[in-house]
Amino acid sequence: MAISRVQLVEDGPELSQLAYGFWRAAEWEMSTADLLQRIELCLDRGLTTFDHADIYGDYTCESIFGRALKEKPALREQMELVTKCGIGSTSPNRPEITVQHYNTSTQHIIASVENSLQNMQTEYIDVLLIHRPDPLMNADDVAEAFYSLHKDGKVLYFGVSNFTAYQCELLQSRLDFPLVTNQVELSVMNFDVLHDGTLDYCQRMRMTPMAWSPFAGGSLFTSDSAQAVRLRETLQSLGAENGGKPVDQVALAWILAHPTNIIPIIGTGKEKRLLSALDATSVEFDRQAWFRIWSASTGTDVP
Repeated sequence: MAISRVQLVEDGPELSQLAYGFWRAAEWEMSTADLLQRIELCLDRGLTTFDHADIYGDYTCESIFGRALKEKPALREQMELVTKCGIGSTSPNRPEITVQHYNTSTQHIIASVENSLQNMQTEYIDVLLIHRPDPLMNADDVAEAFYSLHKDGKVLYFGVSNFTAYQCELLQSRLDFPLVTNQVELSVMNFDVLHDGTLDYCQRMRMTPMAWSPFAGGSLFTSDSAQAVRLRETLQSLGAENGGKPVDQVALAWILAHPTNIIPIIGTGKEKRLLSALDATSVEFDRQAWFRIWSASTGTDVP
């Protein structure tokens, strides 16, 4: 069964209900043929959105994806490519960068997009995100880059990542089209964005957010912390009540239950884990079950 589609904003793009993240693609050590097979598996199951960033894998992950896409370029029209820019990361592949920093200048954004287009073997990016808030960000400079890239057909839509509500408002004030998403950290182990106004702003603007690290970087499965142990017990119990659903599916379903229609980003290189995640959309539970997970994470009942 294919997963459903989610519209990010009114008159905006549609993405798949889950996205496939390529943050660790360099660590997967997959051949180009195997990666192409993985991409086709995703597309066949309705997972059509692929999440990237220029810096992933020491600036190599976009190229890894691009080499696979080059083998079958017709697949490009069946997918949506999301990528991010705005971080200057120290790397052997960028010897000119001597200190980790943020860069949201007009020139850097445009140059980064040009590199991403070349690396991913595509003529356009569906959604470009500013990767992290930049304390030196000039919103007018970012807007200038966005308008230029949109006019040239190189980027169709724009958004942000890890921005607060106020930072979103600042950038939005310089644009006559809507930011389409805010990609934020969210999992059953880390849900600050539920309480700091970030997701409230998304709901106010009818903007669909994306969630990175939905399994807390794997800590949900491996950590011996009291929080992780409580959560695994609760997730296992709820999974049993839902016909034997595994922990990962229940954890994703908790995110999917939020009214902003959050799109979790699955970053696993393991096919079994990926296929399990795709089945999370079939998990349903009521409001009390949702708060059982909240309480297991916090170690306390709601006030």
